[in-house]
Amino acid sequence: MLRHLGPKRTYEHNLRLASLLGMTAGFVNAEGYLGFNILTTNVTGHAALFAERIAFQDWGTAHIIALWMMLFLAGAFISGLILSFMGLNQRYACSIPILIEIGVLLFSAFCGGSYDRTLFSKELFAGSLLFAMGMQNSLVSMVSGSVVRTTHLTGTFTDLGIELAQALRNKGQERKTVKLKIRLRLAIIFFFMAGAITGAYLFKHFGFPSFFAPVAILVSVLLYDLFRIRAKRYYNRTASAVKRRIGPHP
Repeated sequence: MLRHLGPKRTYEHNLRLASLLGMTAGFVNAEGYLGFNILTTNVTGHAALFAERIAFQDWGTAHIIALWMMLFLAGAFISGLILSFMGLNQRYACSIPILIEIGVLLFSAFCGGSYDRTLFSKELFAGSLLFAMGMQNSLVSMVSGSVVRTTHLTGTFTDLGIELAQALRNKGQERKTVKLKIRLRLAIIFFFMAGAITGAYLFKHFGFPSFFAPVAILVSVLLYDLFRIRAKRYYNRTASAVKRRIGPHP
């Protein structure tokens, strides 16, 4: 899911990636907002809020919002830096941003409910989630060749509208290609919304431990490639051993 790149990457790889990480972002979007009353998966809304606070000369809040936007940027930068230095083809390169994201979500799961009783403010928790979403968005974009983005839906809805128009105009193979793109956009939207609805429901009943749900999804993403590689190696070894025992055909 994360290891295949370039010509080796198929539509199914992107579809699985979009589904699982889109759902993860949906969880964080709903749980982050309900937990901290702050948008935690994109910076579009923060840009408007930042402008409003500047207009009202509320410099303290404006500084915090600017920091949130910079943290999203920092997450994207660090994820890109890790993958650029290690190389996308390195076995564990893509695992590092995912592991950092898991750590941030566990921080919210364990400590988020006590932000009003500790040194950690809700602004810090929101900033850490924005940092994690920046990392995820950068990772998914680099792995998929900018085909998939999972932390917000604005660009996805825009692409979907363009592709729906193209589907009406194109014919033959071009139309089939556009339909596959439409299917991918719909998968991102569906799983993002499914994650958001499920996340809101879980947060209502369980509070901050509901952050364990997106953690579980991210762990499954890491284990998918690991077990798939081991299963493939086991199959190859077994097949080779069987061929040696059988020997060459007369």
